[in-house]
Amino acid sequence: MANFEQWYRMDYGTVFEKLQTSKEGLKSSDAQKRLESYGRNELPRKQSESLWKLLFRQINNPLIYVLIGSAALAVAMGKLTDGLVVAGVVIVNAIIGFVQEARSRKAIEALQEMVPDTVVVIRDGAPVSIESALLVPGDVITLQSGDMTPADLRLIEARSLRINESALTGESLPADKTADTIDDEVSLGDRRNMAFSGTTVTSGAAKGVVVQAGPATELGKIDIMLTETVETRTPLTRSISAFARLLTFIILAVAAVLVGIALLRGYPIADAVLAAIALAVAAIPEGIPAIITIALAIGVRRMARRRAVIRHLPAVETLGSTTVICSDKTGTITRNEMTVNELWTPRASIRLEGVGYGPSGPLYEGEREVESLSDDMRELLTAGVLCNDSHLREDEGRWRIEGDPTEAALLTAARKAGLTQEIIVGCNRRIDAIPFESEHKFMATLNVRDGKRAIYVKGAPEIVIGFCVLDEQTRGNAREAIDAFASRGKRVLAFARKDASAGAAKIGFDDVKTGFELLGLTAMIDPPREEAHKAIERCRTAGMTVKMITGDHQTTAAAIGGQLGIMTDRGALTGAGINDLSDDELREIAAHVNVFARVAPEHKLKLVGALRGAGEVVAMTGDGVNDAPALKRADIGVAMGITGTDASRQAADMILTDDNFATIVSAVEEGRRVYDNLIKALAFALPTNLGEALILLVAVAFFPIIDGIPLLPMLPVQILWINLVATVSLALPLAFETPEKNIMNRPPRNPDEKLLNPFVLFRTALVALLMTAVAIGLFLQTFNRQVDAGVPTAEALSQAQTMAVTSIVFLQVFYLLNCRSLQRSVFTIGLFSNKAVIVGVLTLLFLQTGYVYLPFMNALFGSAPLDVTDWLESALFGAVVLPVITVEKFIRQRR
Repeated sequence: MANFEQWYRMDYGTVFEKLQTSKEGLKSSDAQKRLESYGRNELPRKQSESLWKLLFRQINNPLIYVLIGSAALAVAMGKLTDGLVVAGVVIVNAIIGFVQEARSRKAIEALQEMVPDTVVVIRDGAPVSIESALLVPGDVITLQSGDMTPADLRLIEARSLRINESALTGESLPADKTADTIDDEVSLGDRRNMAFSGTTVTSGAAKGVVVQAGPATELGKIDIMLTETVETRTPLTRSISAFARLLTFIILAVAAVLVGIALLRGYPIADAVLAAIALAVAAIPEGIPAIITIALAIGVRRMARRRAVIRHLPAVETLGSTTVICSDKTGTITRNEMTVNELWTPRASIRLEGVGYGPSGPLYEGEREVESLSDDMRELLTAGVLCNDSHLREDEGRWRIEGDPTEAALLTAARKAGLTQEIIVGCNRRIDAIPFESEHKFMATLNVRDGKRAIYVKGAPEIVIGFCVLDEQTRGNAREAIDAFASRGKRVLAFARKDASAGAAKIGFDDVKTGFELLGLTAMIDPPREEAHKAIERCRTAGMTVKMITGDHQTTAAAIGGQLGIMTDRGALTGAGINDLSDDELREIAAHVNVFARVAPEHKLKLVGALRGAGEVVAMTGDGVNDAPALKRADIGVAMGITGTDASRQAADMILTDDNFATIVSAVEEGRRVYDNLIKALAFALPTNLGEALILLVAVAFFPIIDGIPLLPMLPVQILWINLVATVSLALPLAFETPEKNIMNRPPRNPDEKLLNPFVLFRTALVALLMTAVAIGLFLQTFNRQVDAGVPTAEALSQAQTMAVTSIVFLQVFYLLNCRSLQRSVFTIGLFSNKAVIVGVLTLLFLQTGYVYLPFMNALFGSAPLDVTDWLESALFGAVVLPVITVEKFIRQRR
């Protein structure tokens, strides 16, 4: 079989010869042999990931391995309670991750749904209806209005055929189709003699021969790209993975050193191993995965309220570091509603306000609002209504079209001027018509009004003007107007009229060759959304670049780009231009060009790859099937919820339920807020882990062994209490913090910025040292006081450990208040601006009370009851963090 790129360049006689078929189609026996050879006309299903693999991925982390090893060692050394608690932590974390990720990936299944179930095919010389999956190359099929194309076809007959290819090519208007051979190599959207799998016939009828089926179709190519495209890891997941690897190495090294020190100091082997397990449990931030997951989930809920639905949790954070938004034009930046905004007649021109199919908006002639139409302008709009097979209807306050978008735009323009379709058609009864065909590029109708008959023509300006009798000045003026409209990316239609004979009952091509009066021109465009302008400006303020990628023509794309203010002096680059560039050249040019036209799916994928290769964090928006691979490849894929195809929605990380480009900006703001709050949570949680590790190191290295009992300020289960209960219950309220005031007036975060940035490292070290001093100081003071009072060593140790844990809890409470803002002082934030903080503090104090006084908690955690003086002392020691961090913030801001 010949290469797919050649089919549109062959006449269909050659196509028949290559495929060994004819206009009468295949014989059933031949079709069966080809089906066995080529396979069914279906897209292959990707085997979904098993639940076991999904579960294994939750524990496939070096830190989790350390915890599992610690649990096993504890059990082996007879410390059953410690081992089971640590194992329980691993299980809980795995369940949380498993539940969040247990969702099916349906992008390829959505593509399969775009192929129709049955089709009319010519077999053995007669039309029969068969399952579309049984089509093979060489089959001849018929298409009519409303059909979905079941495979890639080379058209052999086409009458008034128009096909909506927007989901595949991004072209906003239905494409006119023909059976004529194309000599030159052209892009996908310009292959007028081809019909592609998954596209929809909007009008006309056709017959075509199947040249590619199943995975070999253009739809199949996208399916393959989706299958082969590796989903991008987010900056957050990359940072967490790097942090986990580094921390695992450090923990193992320090634990080994700690065992050595303990043995040298006379620790029994079991106690030395227990100290190492305690260190591992202390240093591993067990609560961080839960904090991150819940903080992202809270961000998801807030985004949903702002009409952005997140499918993959890490995408929330990725939005905050996005540097480039690559947006599809049709239906995303623009309304996907053709709008007539200029009328021209030989005597005047009028500007129409308002966008979309809603018939509202004033008319202006220059700066003067038009109160009543001139006769020539009224006749121009009347022609647009009469040469029209579409309808405009209001449904629950929303105007909807039935038919062609271009014709609907003409109906809307007439309604704005007070000319309704019902009245005009009722007064001008249609007798006959010549339907629009791409070969002829015009439509004509024969109408009768008050007994007088007239022929109206609508079509391409060069064709219609050729039918008209014009003086040179009028012809020249018309040409100037056409060129001016075209240079602004507008689609131009011309209209003409002539009287018909009194008894005329039919019209033919001979009737429209000459003798017409030029009524005028209409100029229309798919206008940008009103909110898109403001959204793009907000992106610019926030340090993000917006790039428009579309299947539309270069002139149209450049015009829209100019209106939006995103055009650069490099102009617009076409898909053909992308093919001519090497990867390095594309990477350089993509950084300076913001408008891309006549772009095919593989071009979008290359562009996203080039931008990511240049270090950009790329958000790709789109609504068509053609967008799906690029959506999956981008750092974050954004699909449209209303107009988007199932394939694009399933491939995306985020779905806009209102199809509003401006919603992306709100999502970016929310993403930045989430990341800021995650940094606050890390700055709050990590000092606890380092502080606990330092406490154990100091104890093993310097504290004595009394009555055979090593003096450890905390046991492994007590450390887990702090890490999982105290830290998590206090860190989670930080996810509800309001955005910092400058959140959308600063550049995006550098995606290569380490999770442990200099600020987090310094703050972790500072607070950890404070925590170590407070806990050890209070532990030693309490232990010595108890021993001096004659309390047995084991009881004294339990009392001192409870004091150490309680002092750390109070230090965390006071430190939480300082973590609510990375910049502002605790005294300027306002205590009640985040009620979740109050709830978190009260919840922790309630739980800590149970930890101290409930007998079963005493037995499980080795804690002991405290009196009022002990509580006050712990609170006083813990409060030392408040003035220290306030001074640190002040110095940092001054610097």
